[in-house]
Amino acid sequence: MLLSIFANQPKPVKTHSEVSDRNCFWYLLAFGMKIFYKMMQKVYLLFVAFISFNNSCGLEFDNVKRYNIVLVIFDDLRPILRKFGDNLAFTPHLDAFVNRSNYFTRAYSQQALCAPSRNSFLTSRRPDTLHLYDFYNYWRTFAGNFTTLPQYFKEHGYYTYAIGKVFHPGISSNYTDDYPHSWSAPPFHPSTEIYMNSAVCPDAYGSLKNNLICPVHVRTQPFQTLPDIQSTAEAIRFIKSYRSSAANPFFLALGFHKPHINFRFPIHYMKRFPLQSFYNYTPDTFRPKGMPKVAWNPYTDIRSRDDFRNLNISFPYGPIPPLFSAEIRQAYYASVSYVDDLFGKFVKHIDSENTVIVVTSDHGWSLGEHAEWAKYSNFEVAVRVPLIVQSPDFPSPYHANIPIKSIIELVDLFPSLVDLAHLPSVPKCIRNVPMFKQLLCTEGKSFYNLIQGIDTKKQYIALSQYPRPGMLPTKHPNSDKPRLRNIRIMGYSMRTNYYRYTIWVRYHPGNFSCGKSLLF
Repeated sequence: MLLSIFANQPKPVKTHSEVSDRNCFWYLLAFGMKIFYKMMQKVYLLFVAFISFNNSCGLEFDNVKRYNIVLVIFDDLRPILRKFGDNLAFTPHLDAFVNRSNYFTRAYSQQALCAPSRNSFLTSRRPDTLHLYDFYNYWRTFAGNFTTLPQYFKEHGYYTYAIGKVFHPGISSNYTDDYPHSWSAPPFHPSTEIYMNSAVCPDAYGSLKNNLICPVHVRTQPFQTLPDIQSTAEAIRFIKSYRSSAANPFFLALGFHKPHINFRFPIHYMKRFPLQSFYNYTPDTFRPKGMPKVAWNPYTDIRSRDDFRNLNISFPYGPIPPLFSAEIRQAYYASVSYVDDLFGKFVKHIDSENTVIVVTSDHGWSLGEHAEWAKYSNFEVAVRVPLIVQSPDFPSPYHANIPIKSIIELVDLFPSLVDLAHLPSVPKCIRNVPMFKQLLCTEGKSFYNLIQGIDTKKQYIALSQYPRPGMLPTKHPNSDKPRLRNIRIMGYSMRTNYYRYTIWVRYHPGNFSCGKSLLF
């Protein structure tokens, strides 16, 4: 549900010095709620309760066994699992994992873009704290030398290792995946990663294209394999070798690339999903009437692919023809089924009696809802993610297969994994203390109590955001992925138990401040 509020005239903007002691994100949400209160008092009270924020108390775990940690991160995975209620999905391995785990049905990312989301949950700080809404800065040099989730475990005697896409590669993780700060050894990247956006997709005439939809025969691909297949093999090798040789516990992060585009996967997965199942997936063919144009993402990444360009679809609103829409959905589901199989091959090698396993995604992905595709928005389908937790503290079958409906956020991962591993709890960030003085803290809450069945009656909210360079969708600057210097509008979204409330406000990248006036 998108509630739109319009103001005719902007109000004065505070200077950088005046806003330096308050997070722009919190400031704007509080302001927006003054208006929202008049329409929905209960939602406002939830927000005030969130500001006061009753987080879980500091948990004492002295002299308790410290478990191994395995964190599995899928890329662009919305909760299309059978156990999450999607009957079109074919995910037997993840479903079996859910059957022996606790799972959160209402988990949300803080921004529907890879690098900002990963920076956020791996430091447990919101995008408005890091001021990293794009791919082009490294948080340690841009925002602060903040302790990361794997770094905290490393500092407490864990051997930490990353496989595949964990931090976003490139400048956003200092071209090293934050090694050696976060990892005990250089992270593993598949040799085939360099071909992920190359022309390796055969068309009907045998020519190689850079397509969006790219089912392949694996033996025809570079090195006769695919990135996630290589990452799975390395993860299995690590588990086998470490289990037999090391005395210290380990923290392993495994990042799958799929179902991120392009949809390149072994061709036989297409047979699991009849195309006709995806024609009536959503009734939304055109942009909904009344939807603010600033909320629209024109799915520029998809438009850059060869097979999409051939359709000559108008910018920015399309629409995409029904046949191609169904084919995109079919390929997305096939990509998910592909990595589900790889997950199944990996997880059976883990000693579940001694290991906490957490499975999640960096954000969701639109499949035609609101006639939108990809991510790049504040809509429910773009920010909602699966989150599944298996812990020796809650063994199957007595404490497993339990859906938890409390709202949680990805910034909650850091303090929760620390508590699940029985390490000293992470302190809460103090709002009136500059962040550069708080190198270790969390802006999330631990969901350890929720897994125990404690605090389940509390009403939490989730906060997400997305930047825009202007009121209209544009190619230049890219309104899906604007650079910090081009951001002029920020969309803030709040998810409660019953509603999603979104506001769009003026933003000033020079001093990271927000105007008081609501654009929508």
